[in-house]
Amino acid sequence: MSTATSRETLGFQTEVRQLLKLMIHSLYSNKEIFLRELISNASDAADKLRFEALAEPGLLSEDPDLTIRIESDKDNNSVTISDNGIGMSRDELVEHLGTIARSGTAEFLQQMTGDEQKDAQLIGQFGVGFYSAFIVADKVVVESRRASLTANDGVRWESDGEGEFTVETIERAERGTSVTLHLKDTESEFAEPFRIENLIRKYSDHIAFPVTLSGSADEDDSAKLVNAATALWTRSRSDVSDDEYKEFYKHLSHDFSDPLTWSHNRVEGKREYTSLLYIPANAPFDLWNREAPRGLKLYVQRVFIMDEAEQFLPMYLRFVKGVVDSSDLPLNVSRELLQQNPELSAMRGALARRVVDMLTKMAGKSTDDYRKFWKEFGQVLKEGVVEDDANKDKLAKLLRFATTHTGNPEQDQSLDDYVGRCGEGQDKIYYILADNHATAASSPHLEQLADKGIEVLLLSDRIDPWVVDGLAEYDGKSLVDVAREGLDLPEGDSSVTQDVMDDEHKPLLEKVSKVLEDRVDAVHVSTRLVSSPACVVAGENELNPQLRRMLEASGQELPDAKPILEVNIKHPLVERLSAETDSGRFDSLAHIVLDHALLAEGSQLDDPAAYVKRMNSLLVELDSHAGSG
Repeated sequence: MSTATSRETLGFQTEVRQLLKLMIHSLYSNKEIFLRELISNASDAADKLRFEALAEPGLLSEDPDLTIRIESDKDNNSVTISDNGIGMSRDELVEHLGTIARSGTAEFLQQMTGDEQKDAQLIGQFGVGFYSAFIVADKVVVESRRASLTANDGVRWESDGEGEFTVETIERAERGTSVTLHLKDTESEFAEPFRIENLIRKYSDHIAFPVTLSGSADEDDSAKLVNAATALWTRSRSDVSDDEYKEFYKHLSHDFSDPLTWSHNRVEGKREYTSLLYIPANAPFDLWNREAPRGLKLYVQRVFIMDEAEQFLPMYLRFVKGVVDSSDLPLNVSRELLQQNPELSAMRGALARRVVDMLTKMAGKSTDDYRKFWKEFGQVLKEGVVEDDANKDKLAKLLRFATTHTGNPEQDQSLDDYVGRCGEGQDKIYYILADNHATAASSPHLEQLADKGIEVLLLSDRIDPWVVDGLAEYDGKSLVDVAREGLDLPEGDSSVTQDVMDDEHKPLLEKVSKVLEDRVDAVHVSTRLVSSPACVVAGENELNPQLRRMLEASGQELPDAKPILEVNIKHPLVERLSAETDSGRFDSLAHIVLDHALLAEGSQLDDPAAYVKRMNSLLVELDSHAGSG
């Protein structure tokens, strides 16, 4: 294909155009990070070539020393970042630089607010480092040749970031990629060698490949090695500063924010590996997509093997970023071989324990950081109580809840906090499940417990029904749902049983049961209500209503189940119901009492029109009585 016929103009994916506009405006205050992002990309390209060369040694033969070169050109106001890594073919260049090959792009863009600080944070979590070049450049030229192709298969990509890019086939003798930024007039500082050298030392000193700069601060045009060129995780912890750890995290994750904490550890003995694990400060936009890429970066004997090796941590720790470098795994290990490797299970368990220990330490010594972590990742960590039986006890101590003790929706109370406030003789931890915090906090089920000063956990996360089932008990105290039948409260009068109370009001209960027989399983006198006329509770072996609604919403078919109605015999509305002699009004009032109990619990009525009709009739009747009076 001739150069003339190989040149074509293509349009950016719509999301790329939106993203470029947002980045150019939102990241202006962080514009210098473009160099870190482009050096990180070059490092990844070198890693990938070294990995492919395990199977094809010839790929490295023409130029075995992997390096990253930066050339400044003050006269032309440009800077070029080059690598001799894996390179790209024409199709790969169009795919990687013309589209964003990540799921959830539309959802990510919808989260943009126009607030520069918040948008910068989101963009960092999304990880689109190459496009940061357009923050400082009004034209970007990329030239590349894939390691497996010939000099005639080079390709040039060029764009001003406005909406289109051109791509053409060129001759390129060198393997790898060069990115040339034609800087905006206002960004000429980034063509100064002294400025570039400082940025490399600040952001990229930890890069495991040599980073050279042509032309140093004293105007020497020879290439100068700028970085330490040693994989950071291979160094002793005492030799690595906090700033270096933070910058390595940003290189690894393409996140602009500092991590909350990290753990650098070397294991020796029966199995040998090094791990460097980070807890991010902010949740990625696709955290709830369990199919999204996740996992640690895997090296074997300091040779890069794969990104996002998800086998090393359980799903509920999918937010963790980091590196694991094994001395025991084979260099040709694949995802399939990892699944079968007997060493992996032990490493997975050890790494999971290390993350849980990191969080435990943070919760004990840095409560503000842990509060930030819980706000971002708490619901994900709750999955571990269900999925990770080995660490369940430790995870239980890390859980945070909203409770009736604080009276606010913040999930900032631990189970230890709750147990420490338990009254004498209280051997249970009480909780209520609801679709949202407001419904939980105002539930009639809490009335008797509030009168007795008993604290209740207010649970409204979707995962909570599974959490309490998986936990069952804590510190010797069983977890009890206050919205189930047979609620047993401390300091109760053991002589006044449910049967005794029901027998005392048997005629009313039987009459209400007959009217509502198609809608309720049973009717009882309530021991838990103080100011509400009625509530509905789930049978001992029935699914709680919140879990039932979630399962039904997901398309699961469940057997029919009717709630149990409990009535407050001292409430004026129930007293009126008991005294009502007109059968029609009694029936209507009984249905209204049940409807109100269902609404208070958060359920939807099966027949809202019938409820409205009954309420209208009751209001008209009350109005006529008031008029005649």
